[in-house]
Amino acid sequence: MITRQRLAAGVCALLAALTAGIAFPAGAVADETDQSAPKVELVLDVSGSMRTRDIDGGSRMAAAKQAFNEVLDATPEEVRLGIRTLGANYRGNDRKEGCKDTEQLYPVGPLNRTDAKTAVATLAPTGWTPIGPALLKAAGDLDGGNGTRRIVLISDGEDTCQPLDPCEVAREIAAKGIGLTIDTLGLVPDAKTRDQLSCIADATGGTYTDVRHKEELSDRVGDLVERAADPVVTPVATEGADRCEKAPELKSGLYTDRLEFGRQRWYKVSVDPGKELRAAVSVADDRAVNPDYGVLLRAVTVHGREIVRGEAAGTGRTDAVSTGLRYPKQDTDDDTASAETVCLQLTTSFSAAAGVKTSPGLPLELTVDVVDGPSGHHDVAAFGLGRGWWLLGLLVLAGFLAGLLWGWLSRWRVAVWRTN
Repeated sequence: MITRQRLAAGVCALLAALTAGIAFPAGAVADETDQSAPKVELVLDVSGSMRTRDIDGGSRMAAAKQAFNEVLDATPEEVRLGIRTLGANYRGNDRKEGCKDTEQLYPVGPLNRTDAKTAVATLAPTGWTPIGPALLKAAGDLDGGNGTRRIVLISDGEDTCQPLDPCEVAREIAAKGIGLTIDTLGLVPDAKTRDQLSCIADATGGTYTDVRHKEELSDRVGDLVERAADPVVTPVATEGADRCEKAPELKSGLYTDRLEFGRQRWYKVSVDPGKELRAAVSVADDRAVNPDYGVLLRAVTVHGREIVRGEAAGTGRTDAVSTGLRYPKQDTDDDTASAETVCLQLTTSFSAAAGVKTSPGLPLELTVDVVDGPSGHHDVAAFGLGRGWWLLGLLVLAGFLAGLLWGWLSRWRVAVWRTN
């Protein structure tokens, strides 16, 4: 009897151990999945001005609640969604207290639609408009994980809690290189509100939208939430050096950095024989800059000899300027040939407008791709036409032959005329 009891106990212990062993990996996989899940936090202005009744005959607050309910119903299952408010609780006139008024109404995580709708239903327009503090808190709410992260800010007025400038807050968030995008929507905005919300969006590569109708608000917020679920390439934050010797070596991929006014950035790429380096850079003027600026991207050897360059200029009419270059590394029959280190030098001629802060630097996005080199039978550049001399010779020969033909035709026509 005792032997049977011990045997039964041993079998139970073994089954329990096996169950635990199977369960832990499953839990690990679930946690890993959660880490890569896209995260979105909706940040809603609940200040007193949201009582204004100018959106399809109803208040701005009513339009926002309706939009939230529709978006919550349509949120993809894989999106981890949260809601944060600003100006929802403090009713007094103390500016210092009013500028602390931001709270997380619904935590970022798997969505319970009933709970989220219930929380939104309790909101009533109340206090101040602390956009800067709310953005700082929202960035903290989305911290952790490696999935897409997006803040959707909905406001009807500019920040009332200066000197914490929300544009500067957005630039600081972007400078951390955490891949967080802020999209902004202005409810029946005036010019100052539009400028501020546009500045916030531009600083992080987001979008700004004017909203004057309930349907527009629902559609736009829904599109932004769904966009977070789309697979995207997450840029890798890097920091270029002031000269090639200290530059970071980059592989094929998408990188972000910050470029200070009047400075250069250097990066290194290793290119094997028979491969082609393709590089492109975009620099965004996320603040007021003087017109007439340019971007220069050069590929040079480690000894400083220029290989190829790409350049572009702007006049202040766009919020980004881009350029790129290609460098095919000739293949050799020597099996011992080693890879070549190519230095990428980025230089800009931006200058900040009067009174505009120059720190942090302008955001840039660098794409590096090392691919198979061009085929000698299919790529025109492989024949040397891209270098100009072959093309010039071909044009001279064509012009000479065309001249001979035209002369012969002219003489023939004159002879016919004289005969007649």
